[in-house]
Amino acid sequence: MPRRLAAPGPAVTPVPGLPDFHPALKDDLRFPLAWGTSPVRDFAAWRRVARAKVEELLLVDRQDATPYAPAFTHACEAGGVTREVVTVSLTRYARVRGALLTPRGTGPFPAVLLLHDHGSRFDIGKEKAVRPWYDGTRLPPALEWAGRYFGGRFVGDELARRGYVVLCLDALGWGDRGPLAYEQQQALASTLYHLGSSPAGLLAREDQRAAAFLAGLDRVDARRVAAVGFSMGGYRAWQVAALSDDVAAAVSVGWMTGLKEMMVPGSNALRGQSAFHMLHPGLARHLDFPDVASIAAPRPMLFLHGGLDTLFPADGVRAAHRKLRAVWHACGAGERLRLRTWPEAGHVFDTAMQDEAHAWLDAVL
Repeated sequence: MPRRLAAPGPAVTPVPGLPDFHPALKDDLRFPLAWGTSPVRDFAAWRRVARAKVEELLLVDRQDATPYAPAFTHACEAGGVTREVVTVSLTRYARVRGALLTPRGTGPFPAVLLLHDHGSRFDIGKEKAVRPWYDGTRLPPALEWAGRYFGGRFVGDELARRGYVVLCLDALGWGDRGPLAYEQQQALASTLYHLGSSPAGLLAREDQRAAAFLAGLDRVDARRVAAVGFSMGGYRAWQVAALSDDVAAAVSVGWMTGLKEMMVPGSNALRGQSAFHMLHPGLARHLDFPDVASIAAPRPMLFLHGGLDTLFPADGVRAAHRKLRAVWHACGAGERLRLRTWPEAGHVFDTAMQDEAHAWLDAVL
């Protein structure tokens, strides 16, 4: 008797960037280390276990023994703020330049580690958030960026004017560490993966070290250091809050979602390239994005989202917010978490959103 062939399953329409079996892969993601799913029921113990897993998956060794060896140049004072270019060793691999702003007065001051966005523009990095007083050629693109995403403000200058020490450093590929071309991101990621590293892991380690450097400055009150960022910088803000005890609070704007909700046709994450700066291989087998951010609990956190932000659709934001809210409530710290959606805002950190962030920072720091 000839063997009877099984009836074919339902047809699957191929989606660029996704294999036909991607629904099964998504169903397999259970995030077993998430708070509430993990068998660890003591919250402090869970934080240690979850942070250790993320640390393991960064693929870049801790750099705590590397001397910062800071060098300060291009100092000037204007508008009650001292501006300096600072160059530090965040890892043993490279020296990194950044902008350091200090308000006039008697310190120690509260401080903000300001984390710049991606935006697929690499000729400016720190200049996206701090007016480049040291290089006139970078001022025109910086002004254009501030007008497009920040309501015409330089976020760092405004924070310094309000009494915060501000540190903003170039990420690998941006500003003085670039410019990287958009289509070179894939090659950079491949190279680092071959070398046992990753773009996202290197960025996470550098942000950890930047937070510790800022908290250690004599002019800074180490108990009052916040991380603030927009877009990729928003991702970096909640990530460094989760991984660093030097961060007392964080403001994340325009980057929070559930992974499953993000992995859909049309998602920017499926294009590769930019996604590698926020991709830790293997992490999804253990934790979702809001699970990682929850390692920061019960410290104060503010998440701002634009209701018209097409990069992060509403269902993914709602799913992430539910998880975050459950964790902070479980810690008895629900009042320390603020989740805010601006219905008419897109992928921006405009002046109204900044004003809310300033008021919130003043209250918690």
